[in-house]
Amino acid sequence: MGAAYRTVVVGTDGSESSFAAVDRAAAVAGDAGATLVIACAYYPASKSDVDKAQDVLGDEAYQVVGSAPAEDTLQSARDRATKAGAQKIDTVAVKGDPVDSLRKVVHEREADLLVVGNRGLNTIAGRILGSVPSEVARKSGVDVLIVHTT
Repeated sequence: MGAAYRTVVVGTDGSESSFAAVDRAAAVAGDAGATLVIACAYYPASKSDVDKAQDVLGDEAYQVVGSAPAEDTLQSARDRATKAGAQKIDTVAVKGDPVDSLRKVVHEREADLLVVGNRGLNTIAGRILGSVPSEVARKSGVDVLIVHTT
């Protein structure tokens, strides 16, 4: 075991399962005295963008459209993270695809732990896990924690 985690990144989309992942990430960050970075990806709120997002993400995907809902989601996630024990919390709303957004945040913050929920593993989390080990983890040594939220 190396040093404790310094920066933990978790993605949220406002869904219950993503909030469960936030809770777990917050507990880990709190224990480690790490900074918790909560990221929420959003799409610009135009009808065609929403339809496009729906095509990309599929019907079961929780839709975050526009930066205002993203900020609301992040505020709720921050409240939960505080209750779960995280002391240092940053929130970031990122425009674009959830997978790309999380990878970007992990890279920019030089995170050493990425937390994802297992719900819809064949969609978002699966695509993150498909890309993170090959691209992000190999370069920056990011651990990935899959939280069983279902």
